[in-house]
Amino acid sequence: MSFVLLVAHHDRLEAGALARVAAEWLRAHGHQPWMTADDALPLALDDLVGDHDPGSADLALSLGGDGTMLRTVKLLGQHEVPIIGVNVGLLGYLTEVEPDAVCPALERFFAGPEAGEWHVDERMLLATSVARANVAVVDDSLPATLFALNEAVVEKQESGHTVRLQVWIDGTPFTSYAADGLILATPTGSTAYSMSARGPVLSPRLRAILLTPVSPHMLFDRSLVIDPSESVEVELIGHRSATLSIDGQPATTLTMGDRVSVAPAEHVARFVRFGSRRFHQILKAKFGLADR
Repeated sequence: MSFVLLVAHHDRLEAGALARVAAEWLRAHGHQPWMTADDALPLALDDLVGDHDPGSADLALSLGGDGTMLRTVKLLGQHEVPIIGVNVGLLGYLTEVEPDAVCPALERFFAGPEAGEWHVDERMLLATSVARANVAVVDDSLPATLFALNEAVVEKQESGHTVRLQVWIDGTPFTSYAADGLILATPTGSTAYSMSARGPVLSPRLRAILLTPVSPHMLFDRSLVIDPSESVEVELIGHRSATLSIDGQPATTLTMGDRVSVAPAEHVARFVRFGSRRFHQILKAKFGLADR
C-alpha cells in the first residue's frame, strides 16, 4: 500500500472533482489517499482529511496549475517525494497530465519505472536565508531557510520608487542596482517571472542561479547567469524597505543592511514524466511557437 498526498486548487471545482476520482481509484487499488485540512475543507472533501506528514507520502498528486505545483513542492519540504502534476490551470507549464488521463497516469506510475512507464525529472531548488543588520529585528515566523522552485525576489514596497540593492558574488561586491526589484531564479524559474522581465530561458537540466533586474534605472540592465558554486548575496542599501518573496508569496520585509543569501538546495523537486518530450518541445507547445 502506498500513501498518496492529494493537493488541489481551492477555487477550481474541477480540481475537487478530480481529487475525488483519484481518491476512489487509489482506494480501489489498495492505496491510501489523503489531503491536508487546508486543501480538503474548501473543496468539501472532509472525508479525505488525514493527519500524515506530507513528507512521508510515497507520491504527491498535484491537481491545478503551476501555482498548485509550487505549493505541492513547498508542502513536501525537504522530502524528495515524486510529484505527478495534473493540469487544471491555464498554462500548466510544470504539469504533465491532462485531467482525463489522471487514472491512466496513476496506473502507469504504480507499474513502476522499471516497466519504462515513467521517469523522474529532477529540478534544482534555491535555498534562501536572511541575515538581519539589526539583530533586534526578529521575525519568529520566518524559517531559517526558505526553498524556492522558481525564484526568490527582492522587490520594492512603494509604488513610484525604486530600491537600491548591492549584489555580492563570492564575497566580493559586483554592482549595485537601482530597480523595482531583483529576481534570483532557478533554471525552472527562468520561464516564470524572470522571463516576463526579459531574462533568458535556461534548460532545467542546468544547475545555475539567474539574476534578472526588474525595471532597472541604470545602464546595466542585463541578466546574469551564476555558477551554482558561486555564493550570491543581495544587500538592501537604500533607506526604503523591500519585500522578499519566495515563489510569488511574500516571506518577510527587509530593511537597510539586511542581506539575502541564495544557493542551490541540497535536495531537489522530483517531477514524474511519462513522455519523452524534451524541454524545448514543451516550451514550444506551451507557448504556441510556430515552426517557421
